[in-house]
Amino acid sequence: MNYNDILKQTLAITDKTANYIKNERNKFSNEVFEVKSHNSFVTHVDKNAEHLLLESLSKIVPNSGFLAEESGESNKNSEFLWIIDPLDGTTNYIHSLYPVAISIALMHNNKPVLGVIHEVGLNEVFYASKNDKAYMNNKQISVSKIKHVKDSLLATGFPYYDYDRMEQYMNLMKEFMHVSHGLRRLGSAATDLAYVACGRFEGFFEYSLSPWDVAAGAFIIERAGGKISDFSGGNNYIYGQEILATNANIFEELLSYTMKYMSPDVK
Repeated sequence: MNYNDILKQTLAITDKTANYIKNERNKFSNEVFEVKSHNSFVTHVDKNAEHLLLESLSKIVPNSGFLAEESGESNKNSEFLWIIDPLDGTTNYIHSLYPVAISIALMHNNKPVLGVIHEVGLNEVFYASKNDKAYMNNKQISVSKIKHVKDSLLATGFPYYDYDRMEQYMNLMKEFMHVSHGLRRLGSAATDLAYVACGRFEGFFEYSLSPWDVAAGAFIIERAGGKISDFSGGNNYIYGQEILATNANIFEELLSYTMKYMSPDVK
């Protein structure tokens, strides 16, 4: 399988979809959207963008499966599986805010082999494929070289429906406000992960996430020299609904803070 060729075709499809998303925003009314669940929204743009992606990507890797935010799972037993978020940051989009991102990962036998994140607002495209480095707009990227949390800028997101761990989470954020350069919340987990990969953030953490939020970004960070885990330091971050992503230097320190507050034993 020629992953460089698949990547080239995927980038072209993503670029076309990003143009659609941007152009539609000029005609979009922030009163026209559907409520999927509490604080979870979807627009016709999400659905149409996903249709464009599914139709085009299925031609690149025939008989591949899909796990997509709006249409769910299909052909799940396939050797190749695309994990797709057509518009990460729908709430931002509704309110004419950026970032908004397309996130695409390709899995081979449940292992990531390709990741693309296209942030529409700045037209920045982050990508990586198996056995290659990570790039943004044709320039190689890497995670930052910062060595301590006290010198780090961190990113996070706020759960919008699962509030069971909110008290512990708020305590963790309070700790990070004291010990780091600060916290940022952009409203797009895919973009947060891309920014860790290119060194703008030293770390990102969030829970109550879905595979399409993190699969592409986690792979790009790894190819950029960073580290990824769940909140316990394990590997269940694509399907485990929680992720910690850092540069190579602060991982252990950031994990120790995260486990202090977010371990299953903490009440």
